[in-house]
Amino acid sequence: MPHKSPIKFFTGRNSRYLAEKIAKSFGTELGKSSVIDFSDGEFQPCFDESVRGATVFIIQSTFPPTDNLFELLLMIDAAHRASAYKVVAVIPYFGFARQDRKDKPRVSIGAKLVANLLSAAKVDRIMTMDLHADQIQGFFDVPVDHLYASSIFVPYIKAHNLENIAIAAPDMGGAKRANAYSRFFDASMIICHKNREKANVVSEITAIGDVMGKNVLILDDMIDTAGTMTKAADMLMDRGAKSVRAIATHPVLSGPAYDRIANSVLSEVLVTDTIPLKLGEDISKIHVLSVADLFAEVIDKVYNYQSISSKFII
Repeated sequence: MPHKSPIKFFTGRNSRYLAEKIAKSFGTELGKSSVIDFSDGEFQPCFDESVRGATVFIIQSTFPPTDNLFELLLMIDAAHRASAYKVVAVIPYFGFARQDRKDKPRVSIGAKLVANLLSAAKVDRIMTMDLHADQIQGFFDVPVDHLYASSIFVPYIKAHNLENIAIAAPDMGGAKRANAYSRFFDASMIICHKNREKANVVSEITAIGDVMGKNVLILDDMIDTAGTMTKAADMLMDRGAKSVRAIATHPVLSGPAYDRIANSVLSEVLVTDTIPLKLGEDISKIHVLSVADLFAEVIDKVYNYQSISSKFII
């Protein structure tokens, strides 16, 4: 019989909004923790209750600033030094995932470095969602539960009863994801081809596939500056699309992203709460679905040594 230890949930400071929802869905409360801030900007997380012998789930997305990543690393280290049985890092948004390979000379592979740092902190398991590149799972020598937001997005799409759907990939890298959705919905597929002047700047974009009269859903794992999404939406509408919606798991939404979305031809942008939206911005076109219930259910299955394959719709 597998070892069953007490289960405890903790979170870093900037992911509390989501961690509280996950803990509530699981049927428990967050454990007590605090952070000591030093005047020079250094900080030290501390567990304010015993974790000895417990399976500890630390919920923390690693969106900017990098303090969120380092806080997670320190909490993992603190849990092990406090004699936790196992430490699981629940990272709804895995930062630095775009740095998954050397795409030009003399650059780092940031995703691999982050994996090494988590391993150095002696994490026992990783739980994350919609990695920018699937191969990042192979950067770890511990189990990685890679969840997909499709189990949240698909019911929402079905409930809207859209006719004549087409699934679009914003670039060649998203073709695999778009193909899976198109097969599931028995819908046609469109691939957008873009040329970049530099990072975050798209110079031109075109489409391969039938667009005329379609309700197009553009899929991506994240929206950063929203430049690609809004340019693709303009191009698809110019080619005769009936409507264009964007679906992206992680709302990074940096720089002019909120203004671009608000002023775009997109009828809706569907995201999750892996990253919190910024206060005071125009979010009239943005609809947020929570990942809390999904993570709570998967945590329960992992804790009880049950299969999680039923959660992968696509």
